Amino acid sequence: MSAAKTLSHNTLEKIQQRLSLYEIQGAEGGPYMTLTSPTNSVPVGQVRLLAGNPIQKVVYVGISAPPIQLDSHMLFAFTSADSPVPHFTLDAIQAGPGFAFHLDLIPRVDLGANLEYMQAALHPLTVEFEAVKTIEGLSPAHLSPQQCALMSPWMLAYRANEVAFLQIEKPVNTYLEHWFGLVRQGMSAEPIIGVDSVSLAHRDRLNRQALFNPEVDPVWDKITPLIGLESGVRIREILRNQAVES
Repeated sequence: MSAAKTLSHNTLEKIQQRLSLYEIQGAEGGPYMTLTSPTNSVPVGQVRLLAGNPIQKVVYVGISAPPIQLDSHMLFAFTSADSPVPHFTLDAIQAGPGFAFHLDLIPRVDLGANLEYMQAALHPLTVEFEAVKTIEGLSPAHLSPQQCALMSPWMLAYRANEVAFLQIEKPVNTYLEHWFGLVRQGMSAEPIIGVDSVSLAHRDRLNRQALFNPEVDPVWDKITPLIGLESGVRIREILRNQAVES
């Protein structure tokens, strides 16, 4: 098992156990979707769905393509559409001898107009955010301004050598534990400027449409040859969907 897969699967397992989530299986049992190569129908990955209170759902997408030395794992833990609690996300990737990762709590409101929210939801991550910058062997990932604007200023997105990547478990756990606390305690929408449950859900819908837009994130064009256009479209539908798939 690659270091990227280990980190992703361990994080997914922690979320499932701590929040007592159940898994939604596919029609024939097993993962919700099995991803296959469009050229020869060989399995190349899977989509797993977990759900249950107090969050909405968790979407995990794993893709492994040994011929091109790619092992990619994407995880999104979505809170309820009408909740101000941030979504949790982790990407862990091995490509050849190199690694990359992306870690964040995705804010649910306009941070510029809601200092109190920012202080509670994200500011406690600052010490870990700054510490990661000192790890040798990391270099900033190449993200567009649009991608950065859709995430939080506390986003960690780096390329890494193996030694550096193996040190990422600590910040992942720090972000995850803080997120668990926010989920457990909840966050009231009352002090948030111009925000109620309806506007939270509306913003979340628009935010997800942008986050999982191939015109914004080029990763979708990169993985289409590996899993096929239809599977790529279906995965984006799942990620955008504010309901839980049956």
